Amino acid sequence: MPAGDGWVRVSRETKGRGGKAVTLVRGVPLDADALAALGKRLRMACGSGGTVKDGVLEVQGDHVERVIGLLQQDGCKVKRAGG
Repeated sequence: MPAGDGWVRVSRETKGRGGKAVTLVRGVPLDADALAALGKRLRMACGSGGTVKDGVLEVQGDHVERVIGLLQQDGCKVKRAGG
């Protein structure tokens, strides 16, 4: 599990992706299997694809608000990161 400050940070990024937006979720205190299951649930809720790379969940598209809402329902402390 990655060590962090207890906050889950959700951000939107387009850098290096051909202008396409990706929602990134960092700081989730879960092991690899649980993180993959959470990623699948978030992708299904958003109706898009994505992956887990180096402990960071990636969901294709700009779904920041929806992901924040879902994580808050799970009881996570969530911050929106970035601009």
